[in-house]
Amino acid sequence: MRVGLFGGSFNPIHFGHLRAAEEVRETLNLDLIYFIPAASPPHKTEGELAPAEHRLAMVRLATKGNRHFMVSDVEVRRTGRSYTIDTVRYFLSTLRQATLFVLMGADQFSDLETWKECDELTRLCNIVVHSRPREGEPGPPKISLAALEHFGYIKEQDHYVNRSGQTLSFVQTTFFPISATQIRHKLQKGQSINYLVPVDVLDYITRHALY
Repeated sequence: MRVGLFGGSFNPIHFGHLRAAEEVRETLNLDLIYFIPAASPPHKTEGELAPAEHRLAMVRLATKGNRHFMVSDVEVRRTGRSYTIDTVRYFLSTLRQATLFVLMGADQFSDLETWKECDELTRLCNIVVHSRPREGEPGPPKISLAALEHFGYIKEQDHYVNRSGQTLSFVQTTFFPISATQIRHKLQKGQSINYLVPVDVLDYITRHALY
């Protein structure tokens, strides 16, 4: 089984997240993608985040109806900072026959060397970078040759291969000019976020007076 792990703050989840996951799933022929809301993301301050239980509930609402999308509360249940390496180890221990693919954005990949046990992460699982190029900026993000050498990736056809055999792939996804920051700003200004998030997520945000 080929399983994608899509972590993030999802603060809130929006159509950009959902479409990127769907296109990565289709391109790489993944059987499932687990959406994994982070309780305490290492690169974000706590004041920016809605409570983890609300973000988890919104992810569940947004992904319902897609049989390929699952939701995991592993990082919400875990105490302390939400590190991807810990989550990968958890899934390796529970889905023993699965091949794991960690999904991340181009901005996250550019900071990968700052992640906890980043070298071990690239040895334990496949990495998939989903990029959303703007008009006039085609192709995958610029890749640091130093980073590729550091992690031991070697170019093979349309992807890279680690010394461990794990791969690094770049998947170009549809650009949606949507961000969670933009959505929060609109809500704070009393502006509409219709058609930026699924309707059930909008109803949930309104009902719980989030952001």
